[in-house]
Amino acid sequence: MRHAKKRLQLGRFTSWHKATIRSLARNVIVNQSIKTTSSRAKASRQMIEHLISLAKANTLFARRQAQKILGEHKLVALLFNEIGPRFSKRSSGFTRIISLGKRRGDDAEMVIFELTEIKKKEVKKAKAVKEAKSQPAQAVDETVEGKIVKEEAFEKKHEPALNEPLTKDKKPQKKFIGGIRSIFRKKSDSL
Repeated sequence: MRHAKKRLQLGRFTSWHKATIRSLARNVIVNQSIKTTSSRAKASRQMIEHLISLAKANTLFARRQAQKILGEHKLVALLFNEIGPRFSKRSSGFTRIISLGKRRGDDAEMVIFELTEIKKKEVKKAKAVKEAKSQPAQAVDETVEGKIVKEEAFEKKHEPALNEPLTKDKKPQKKFIGGIRSIFRKKSDSL
């Protein structure tokens, strides 16, 4: 008899069910926040809470247990070196589920499933590189001769070619996704 054997099966065979939950656990550890369905989040919450409890223990046996579930040394190191210490003052409640509403296609309840203690990401390096590139371009030589040379180089670079017409009417290119959206859009769509 199946007394007290209730679990969120997710409409899958046992091996597929385990693989889905492990995959969600890996993604939450790596990304700290994922968008998924409510039932998947509730099913994987128990495993993630267990993994963070192991990380707080930080013993060799706990690392081996986490390795058995996660399957990658990098993920185990991330869990024990970064995520575990963040939750050292908490005894439970390591994850949260934030409702987003229903998915348009199949009306499934969508949620954001995330860790409660999220490490704030650093400012992207791309912005710093972009600012660094723009600063030398804005620097202007103080000498008059330098200004004249720069102005002549600018005029030569932006001078229209003899065989090209002076005015070109170019239409802005449509973005690829925008073009596809207009094909599949219905009059009743709210998006």
